[in-house]
This record gives sequence, structure tokens and C-alpha cells, in this order.
Amino acid sequence: MNKELLRLVIYEQQEKSIPLGIERHIDRKLIECPEILIITGVRRCGKSVLLQQIRSRLPEKDYYLNFDDERLINFRVEDFQTLTEVFLEDFGKQKTFYLDEIQNVAGWERFVSRLYREGNKVFITGSNARLLSRELGTFLTGRHVSWELYPFSFREYLTLKDIHTQRQDFYTTEGRAVLSRHIQTYLKTGGFPQYIMSGNDNYLSSLYTDIIYKDVLVRNNLNQEQALKEMMYYLASNATHRYTYNSVAKAVGIKSPETVKSYFGFIENTYLIRQLNKFDYSAGVQTRSHKKIYFIDNAIFLKIGFNATENFGNTLENCVAIEIMRRHKEFYYYAEIQECDFIIRESAAITQAIQVTTSLQNEHTRKREVNGLLAAMTRFQLNQGLIITLDESEEWSTEDGLHIQAIPLWRWLLE
Repeated sequence: MNKELLRLVIYEQQEKSIPLGIERHIDRKLIECPEILIITGVRRCGKSVLLQQIRSRLPEKDYYLNFDDERLINFRVEDFQTLTEVFLEDFGKQKTFYLDEIQNVAGWERFVSRLYREGNKVFITGSNARLLSRELGTFLTGRHVSWELYPFSFREYLTLKDIHTQRQDFYTTEGRAVLSRHIQTYLKTGGFPQYIMSGNDNYLSSLYTDIIYKDVLVRNNLNQEQALKEMMYYLASNATHRYTYNSVAKAVGIKSPETVKSYFGFIENTYLIRQLNKFDYSAGVQTRSHKKIYFIDNAIFLKIGFNATENFGNTLENCVAIEIMRRHKEFYYYAEIQECDFIIRESAAITQAIQVTTSLQNEHTRKREVNGLLAAMTRFQLNQGLIITLDESEEWSTEDGLHIQAIPLWRWLLE
């Protein structure tokens, strides 16, 4: 690439004002450490904005380029040297690089590895887990740290809506009413910032199309567009439920379960979905057991799936799964005779059991959810268990001395 074209792109991108928006959370130590920082996540969850927020805090800001630009479609790994020369000629010597959506350039990891060896701090964003993990493993082992970014949390959603809560709001009638009203909206709108602000369904459709076509079909050289879309429709319509690759293959008419497994991998690499394993101390049993699927955002699976009735149960459970991911916890579902939605593992120990249900008012539902939670608590010797509801609070102990707390989703998300 010639220098003048690079300069045109660099200066136009620097002149373009990107609103910094709501402050996104990231561990300050990751910004200050010498290692390469790689920010990953699904398309349009705010990675570029977070990169700009980091850039705005640091004294060196000029070595920035977003590779998700059609003028850079022919950018090759050898062009990084030309880019470095342009940066040096125009802005002087700096030691901080900001490279946005870098996975679009094959071989980028060699250049970034050289920057690191020369003592530079490099910030990177990317939207494909497979490409990033493969390249990190070969050239950047021990030289990078990662931060996975998610769509807006409930707290960030409230901030965007200019609603600022305090702990005392958990206990006042007015405060609880405000939080209850907004959590029901959040369960439907999800956390993509642009969609929260616009409410435009076309935005969701465009985002979903970009992921399926650009990040799945084109990137993996697939030509089974209709089969893939039918599988996604089925998954979105059955989110939070258990499945096997064989059951999905039969449901959508794909001949081979191995093909379904491959499709799952491609989609999971875009961060759009997350497969959840059943817990077992045997990795082989985990692999063979039914899995559950969760979407990275409620609005996406509500948009692309079939929901005959308003099902807060599915959206509630999906929301909890997203938040557990956002908190960077290792988690599974538990199922023997009874089932518990989530168990959290820290190091080698199960430390928490969580059940999710809209309400405990129905006696049959209450019995099922409580028994499933108690089964997990007993199995992993936990004294306390948690039930997350849509808007109910309760607390009690069993005759065996096991303590159960039920709290509203909004309180759990804000605590």
C-alpha cells in the first residue's frame, strides 16, 4: 500500500469523532501492564469505543488504525512496515499502538510480536475467537493478556438511560418500582448500545446478517446458507434448553451431526452463542452429555427465534448466563435426578449453585426449582443457595440447616 492512501485513512479516522459514551469497565492493570492487550467480543458490543476510551486516557494517542475499512481491504502483512514509517514520519516516535479489528489482516501477529519485542505497548481489538486464539497460541504466547467485552450490563443500561441507583433503592417502594420496570425492558432490549438508543429492529437484523454472512459463511468458506439460518432459527427458538448435535441435526434436516458441531464452532467463534456443558468430573462425560445454549444478547435471540408467547423464563435465564460470563466465571449446569441451572466453579471447587425462575408463587414450580437447587447444594456440600427471580424476595433455611435466598434479577445484577 502507498503511504498517501494510508495517510488519508489515518487522518480521516482520527478526525472522525467517536463518542466515548458510557465508561466501560476494564481492569486498570491490563492497561498499565507491558503485555499486548487484546480486547475481544461480538460485533458492535463496544470494543472500538472501549479502545477509544483507553486511548483518551493515555498521553500517546496517534498510532491508531481501524482495519475494518474498505480502503484497507488489500492491506497485507508487509504493509505494516509502511504503516510504521507513516506513523513515525507524521507523529514522531511513540511507543503506544492502537490496532482496531486487526484480525482482518492475515499474519498480523508477526508484526505485533515484533512491536512487543521492541518495547512497545499494543492495544488490539478483534471479533473472531478462532483466528485470535490460533494466532495468539503460535506467536504471542506469554506476551499478551485478554479482555472479553460484552454488550451493556444492566448497570450500564441504566447509566445510558440516565438512571443512577443507590443501595437504598433496593428497599424503597419507588426505587424497587423503577428497577422492576427497567429490568423488564432490559430483558427485551438486551445490551447492544445502538439498539438500546434507537430501538430499531433493522439494526438487529443488520447486525445478525453481518455475523452470519461475514463472520461465519464467508470466513469459513461455507455455502450452506439456508441450513445454517434454519439451525440458528431453531437454536434461538430453543435457547436455554438442552440439546445434542444429533437432535439439532434431525430437527433442522442436516444429515450429519458432525456438520452441526462444526457450525456450532464457527458461530461460537463470533461470540454470538455460548455452549454450556453439564458438570462432571470426567471431561469425557461432559463432552458426551447434552449441552445448553445461550445467546450473547437477549434482543438477538428474541429477534431471530420463534416465541409464540412472552417467555420471561428464557430471557431471564439467558440474562443470568450472560452476566456470569461477564463476571468471567467458570460455570456449568447440573443435572442428575434434579436439575440446577448454574453452578460456579473456582479452582477445583464448586462454590455456588444458582437457580433461575420467573416466580416462586406456583407451588409446582417452587417445588421443582427448590429441589433442583437443594440437590446441587447437597452434591457439592454448599450451605447456601441462590434463586434469582423476576421480582420476588424471600429467604429461609431448611431443616438440615441449608440456607436459600431468593432475590430479584435487578438486585443480583446491580450487586
